[in-house]
Amino acid sequence: MTVEPVVYVLDDEPDMLKALTRLLRAQGFRAQGFTSARAFLAHERQAGPACLLLDVAMPEIDGLQVQERLRESGAELPIVFLTGHGDIPMSVCALKAGAEDFLTKPVNAADLLRAVKGALQRASDQQVEREEMAALQRRLASLTPREREVLGHVIAGKMNKQIAADLGTGEQNVKVHRGRLMRKMGARSVAELVRMAERLGIPPSG
Repeated sequence: MTVEPVVYVLDDEPDMLKALTRLLRAQGFRAQGFTSARAFLAHERQAGPACLLLDVAMPEIDGLQVQERLRESGAELPIVFLTGHGDIPMSVCALKAGAEDFLTKPVNAADLLRAVKGALQRASDQQVEREEMAALQRRLASLTPREREVLGHVIAGKMNKQIAADLGTGEQNVKVHRGRLMRKMGARSVAELVRMAERLGIPPSG
């Protein structure tokens, strides 16, 4: 089942929070608001695509600190910063730390919606990447130790005869293991297998 994307909105000003969530919902977005950074950080976020519309100047924990805590926790949540007190160094800091955008209040509705759409697209792309990587890792885990060995030699561009000599086994055995690992990994060619190995961080065997 596809999870509907959500826009989290964190702003300590209740009126601003209400205006932002109302605007987003009027445009068909699912929006969830918070006036406290602690409440947001303690909230269990959904597994599907999501982004954060984040005010910079807040008491106790400011927006840049929220960004830092999310990064430390490993959360991949695209952030669009909003501030009435921002300056160039602050925006540069936020963007260098991975923020999707940095907008100043009063924000233009079109700019806000454009930034939110971009952040949700990034979140969707990240989710696809995570799912693809998880699938690759499951395929890799299905290989036997010998198939893993053969994999390293195949992605090094070696022929079956060379691999057999390196592993001290017969060429026919290598051919069987090679065929099995290609099927298990779902690779249609050696080039595709090499790309998979690169994504998984598997080095070629010397």
